[in-house]
Amino acid sequence: MNKNNNIAQRILVTGGAGFLGSHLCERLLNEGNEVLCLDNLFTGTKKNILHLLSNPNFEFIRHDVTIPFYAEVDQIYNLACPASPVHYQFDPVETTKTNVIGAINMLGLARRTKARILQASTSEVYGDPEIHPQTENYWGHVNPIGIRSCYDEGKRCAETLFFDYYRQHGVDIKVVRIFNTYGPHMHPHDGRVVSNFIMQALRGEDITIYGDGTQTRSFCYVDDLIDGMIRMMNSREDFTGPVNIGNPGEFTMLQLAQLVIKLTESKSKIVHKDLPKDDPVRRQPDITLAKKELEWEPNIPLEEGLKKAIGYFRDFV
Repeated sequence: MNKNNNIAQRILVTGGAGFLGSHLCERLLNEGNEVLCLDNLFTGTKKNILHLLSNPNFEFIRHDVTIPFYAEVDQIYNLACPASPVHYQFDPVETTKTNVIGAINMLGLARRTKARILQASTSEVYGDPEIHPQTENYWGHVNPIGIRSCYDEGKRCAETLFFDYYRQHGVDIKVVRIFNTYGPHMHPHDGRVVSNFIMQALRGEDITIYGDGTQTRSFCYVDDLIDGMIRMMNSREDFTGPVNIGNPGEFTMLQLAQLVIKLTESKSKIVHKDLPKDDPVRRQPDITLAKKELEWEPNIPLEEGLKKAIGYFRDFV
């Protein structure tokens, strides 16, 4: 239900068969809403939403957001875009088009239907940050022509479009900047650090750390993240964001690898490789704004969340 008026909404989720999208669809259905799930299945998979297909309030539509889409909806969550370097660097031109043209198409739909629209932006808009932790008023330190730029700059341009549609056309927008998130439904081979470490540990392979392992990330369990997104969607109209959604607990890659080895009871050894180009050294959200405006902060500790993720990934070994 919409927290503002307790009336069921007709909600469109782009990228709805992906990692975050599938969890969001399930949560929105559980709250009594009607959900349209849009996904081209480039990185998403029907397996993530199989348990939702029998729900009469759920509809899956295979569609690419770079092509205009028309439906009558009350809310739009724009999550469509590959989110891991392995996937977004596979076809960088398509990644940029998904971010930019996809945003234009969804904003056009929101304008026509007078729907509220939320953009799933990313901590990657901060690039390799020069301030720590990152606050929403930091403009970032991004390489505009690097191998990660299709995603970083694509998401930055999407934010630009959202705020221009807001100022120029009065579209009702919300923008969240998502920091590292993990949990069930992650792609087992998406190249992200949590899935990499868990899959390597479960297989007894060497755990690969890029660089010396002192670089840090903060990890938010998916249920906490989805709660933050829904709170943002249903927040007061004049609060557009952007707002950081993530877990401020900071861990080095070495700490994460050691914890995964402990929880999986693996015999894996840790090996080091060269750090990828433009890989951020530190990443941690300042969530002061989310606490103030959304009364939100993550509740699930890393060890508890990793146990759930490990249970999911065991099926792929």
